[in-house]
Amino acid sequence: MKKSYLPLILLSLSAFSGFAQKKPAEKLVPYVKPIIGTERMGHTYPGATVPFGMVQLSPETDSIGYELNGKYNPRVYEYCAGYQYEDKTITGFSHTHFSGTGHSDLGDFLVMPTVGAVKLNPGTADKPGSGYRSRYSHQNEVSEAGYYKAKLDDYNITAEMTASTRVGFHQYTFPKADDAHIVLDLTAGIYNYPDKNVWTYIRVVNDTLVTGYRQTNGWAKNRVLYFAMRFSKPIMSHGFRNESTKQVYRGFWGKFNQNKNFPEIAGQRIKAYFDFKTTGGEKVKIKMALSPVSMQGAINNMQAEVPGWDFDKVKAAAQQQWESELQKIVIQTPSKATKENFYTAVYHTLINPTIYMDTDGQYKGLDQNVHKANGFTNYTTFSLWDTYRALHPLFNIIDPQRNNDMVKSMLAHFDQSPEHMLPVWSNSGNENWCMSGYHSVSVVADAIIKGNAAGIDVNKALEACVTTARKRDYEGIGYYMDKGYIPDERNGVSVSSTLEYAYDDWCIAQLAKKLGKQDIYEEFSKRAQNYRNVYDKASGFMRPRLADGSFRPKFDPLTTIGQGFIEGNAWNYTLFAPHDPKGLIEIMGGSKRVVPYLDSLFTMHLPDKFFEETEDITRDGIIGNYVHGNEPSHHVAYLYNWTNQPWKTQERVRMILPKMYKPTPDGLGGNDDTGQMSAWFIFTNLGFYPVAPGSDEYSLGSPAIHSAVVQLPGGKTFTVTAKNQSDKNVYVQKVLLNGKPLDGLSIKHADIMNGGELVFFMGNKHK
Repeated sequence: MKKSYLPLILLSLSAFSGFAQKKPAEKLVPYVKPIIGTERMGHTYPGATVPFGMVQLSPETDSIGYELNGKYNPRVYEYCAGYQYEDKTITGFSHTHFSGTGHSDLGDFLVMPTVGAVKLNPGTADKPGSGYRSRYSHQNEVSEAGYYKAKLDDYNITAEMTASTRVGFHQYTFPKADDAHIVLDLTAGIYNYPDKNVWTYIRVVNDTLVTGYRQTNGWAKNRVLYFAMRFSKPIMSHGFRNESTKQVYRGFWGKFNQNKNFPEIAGQRIKAYFDFKTTGGEKVKIKMALSPVSMQGAINNMQAEVPGWDFDKVKAAAQQQWESELQKIVIQTPSKATKENFYTAVYHTLINPTIYMDTDGQYKGLDQNVHKANGFTNYTTFSLWDTYRALHPLFNIIDPQRNNDMVKSMLAHFDQSPEHMLPVWSNSGNENWCMSGYHSVSVVADAIIKGNAAGIDVNKALEACVTTARKRDYEGIGYYMDKGYIPDERNGVSVSSTLEYAYDDWCIAQLAKKLGKQDIYEEFSKRAQNYRNVYDKASGFMRPRLADGSFRPKFDPLTTIGQGFIEGNAWNYTLFAPHDPKGLIEIMGGSKRVVPYLDSLFTMHLPDKFFEETEDITRDGIIGNYVHGNEPSHHVAYLYNWTNQPWKTQERVRMILPKMYKPTPDGLGGNDDTGQMSAWFIFTNLGFYPVAPGSDEYSLGSPAIHSAVVQLPGGKTFTVTAKNQSDKNVYVQKVLLNGKPLDGLSIKHADIMNGGELVFFMGNKHK
């Protein structure tokens, strides 16, 4: 009998042995370096957040005011994320930040731990002791996904922070002190100009709980954010300062009397401080919960997400959230630098848009009323001029449900909009009206066309797109509809807006076609050809056109200012018709003309006046006259695929990658723009790119990794493999899709989402 069981035992042991030898998945969080992009113009921040979190708890390194000696201060642009790597001091830790933008706001509820005499102003960088700021060193700084740490040298305090979706968790290790303080500055903020604060309010509820709110009129014209702040130990005493009246109020919990000791204060510019006695090495912890609805909503959010005081547990949970997201794309490459670049890019793509609602689903809408998100998660921070290009298409692959919720958030915005428009650049229940185009229609159309429409009323979505595109009184749309272009006299960015509207109109046409709306399809297909109306064959460039139909006589294709374009010049924008590359190449004269044009874009030397006009902002992200730091160029390297020299796409993208992305603080070639720069990096490393979202096709390039496994919904995987990969083998010899030779230079969305394998065979000579 024993012999009869032997094969079963051996089989079981063999199976167990194989299981035991299986390597655990490599941890990917260690490859994330949030410090990338914090120097110069990347405009990222190094602090703690979770994927798409409402809280971004990060250090501020200076308090640059909007005005300097009564005039605009150009250094404001450097501090869009509140932090610059080269700075030597930290002024505090605030709870809201944009990631990688070229404009900013936020920086709400700045907290700073101190010891010694109470100081309620930040002081100056050249004299740190003049205020509550402190010197620090990068040697004592740690920046990880979901965690930040720094030593505040002037106070001998170690500051640590982590976060949940709606709660920022601080942990400060103090020295022995009878005069330890926590400063709460409601006047501090990013993009801070006089009278940005409309009103602030603080209420000391009891000796461990403080609540309040801040209303601002900044980039977002009416933003109200509420907070609940809880301390891990009782407040010994507290005080307020009203910066508007210069009055100071104090309250002592040992003798607390509501009538005498001012438990609350309101005013335009309010600051507070809270006093403690600490023993050496004592940890004072603070939980700061946010809400777009109410102070009680903030309290509820805190109780729901971080009810206890275990800092390490919250940190571990935050990093596990990041690990789960990072594991959606597992790459293989011998280069540690590539892995750090790649997973930091994935990290940066998963910061924005941000969740904007309480745990019960309530949020403040565009109409300033309180709404409840039923059946979806409400999002904000839609930098759509940037992110329609690659960020949202990336979500349609790795996280379609989240992108579905973002589309629903945009449709809710439309319903609440007095203008009946989809968002242009929206944040925190506000429309910021920034940049040109109506690119939310690209995001909506792309999601529905790619089958990501669960729970979306697709006919209502099309109606919202059409209504937005027919808004005659918005940014030249009336002229565009009547003339087929926007006259130069009527709009300062007439050419780029005409080109961007034409692309958006093509997206609407594709959505209408999918839904069987033939009349709308024909109307917007015709409008999509309007890009041809601003092409001047005589000069060979897209060019401003006057109301009488003639082209502007005085014209410089290299000049970026005052020539009818936004964040680019005629050389860049002449190549902007991503929905019709074939047609664009035809009107430009075919491959014979376009290939040298593309070549020269990457190799030309720009005159100094170009950089003087842009105040050197563009210098970080430029190769020749190819401006990778500005998004209108992001599809350009892939245009060779529509010429007779498609191999140059492979050459160009592999050249761009190491020049524009490095695992260093200054390693981003321009603003990350809420993840668009990073999304380009991810797609391009994988070997394909969505040249025209709204299409179900991706244009092939040259993968820069050895392999990648993309996790898809339903347990499917899509694998990319690059055979004979090396830095020199940048040219694609052949491509197999699921074992069969690929005919053409693109793959379809279904090829990815159905699962399978895409194999590139690489070599050092082009075919």
